[in-house]
Amino acid sequence: MQRLYRKRIVLGVGGGIAAYKSAELVRRLRDQGADVHVVMTRGGREFITPLTLQALSGHPVHLDLLDPAAEAAMGHIELARWADLVLIAPATADLMARLAQGVADDLLTTLVLATDAPVALAPAMNQAMWRDPATQANAQLLSERGLRLFGPAAGEQACGDVGLGRMLEADELAQCAADCFQNQALTGKHVLITAGPTQENIDPVRYITNHSSGKMGFALAEAAAEAGAKVTLICGPVHLPTPDRVSRIDVVSARDMLAACEAAMPCDLLIAAAAVADYRPEVVAQHKLKKDPSSGDGLLLQMVRNPDILATLAGRADRPFSVGFAAETENLLGYASRKLKDKNLDLIVANDVANPSIGFNSEDNAITIIDRELRQSSFAQTSKSKIARQLVDFIADRLQRG
Repeated sequence: MQRLYRKRIVLGVGGGIAAYKSAELVRRLRDQGADVHVVMTRGGREFITPLTLQALSGHPVHLDLLDPAAEAAMGHIELARWADLVLIAPATADLMARLAQGVADDLLTTLVLATDAPVALAPAMNQAMWRDPATQANAQLLSERGLRLFGPAAGEQACGDVGLGRMLEADELAQCAADCFQNQALTGKHVLITAGPTQENIDPVRYITNHSSGKMGFALAEAAAEAGAKVTLICGPVHLPTPDRVSRIDVVSARDMLAACEAAMPCDLLIAAAAVADYRPEVVAQHKLKKDPSSGDGLLLQMVRNPDILATLAGRADRPFSVGFAAETENLLGYASRKLKDKNLDLIVANDVANPSIGFNSEDNAITIIDRELRQSSFAQTSKSKIARQLVDFIADRLQRG
């Protein structure tokens, strides 16, 4: 279940006896590499203590909507944006009814309305309550709205009844959570992704580079693999773990990256997220450059243009569907639109790297996608992993349209 690695999961704990299983669920999610924040309803606290779930999750448990201390640490809107998945286990009949009506009278129901992450429910209740027409209508309505239902299972219940209504076991729920991150939108496609910076040597100990961390490109590689693609990730010097099911090729310079990309062709989709150096020193010194007292206070480097990787690949006879990135500090949409045209791209992703909350090395991003007709689609600020999945879904839809 490597699909849960580094995923951000908000676990909502409702007020039912099955809440005791939530402790084991937290452990199972964390065993698979997920980061888990727990939100408890008032009823949930009657069955299991927040201290238990705090110890297992490694984070303070979120309890009340109007808690100034909690809001200062991570407010409910920030928590809603943070989540890659909201999983409510147990989801009682009362909680399902409130969600169906759009009620937002506590932290958990407010968070569900505020998030754009997938929401999943693990129903847990008496078999008669589950069979009741009102509960069934609520379950159908929630499903129609896109919420996922994990279970319930059949078996003996705490009250002694036997039938549908038991919450799934922790292992089953962890598997269901992992399955949320596999949509198969790119099944059978070869996706080539570039990521990170390049380095251009000045001498054996110095080089020119930029601030790119590679986080966005790696998130895209992970999202594309989740969508069923064969992914080749070509990256400059970064310190990031290779996503599961991704073939990684490490390079250093812009010319290295171009050569690696050409060797990986053909592909169906190119996503060029790397921040490639436009220029390199014309001559690389064989030995470390020393300060020359006769040269004053300066050092003059003659620079030459690097090959344009994106334009080269997008100009091939067997060109793939080509997506570029425009990381700008001013005139964002204007420069991005020009780059889209100049490099013969199908889509370009514009992001404002002057904003430190979504720039280089940040955990979040916010983007605007521009197509050949200069139509714009924007995704609000959220984690780079979530932006990556949204972007992959968008690209897959355009790719399927031809």
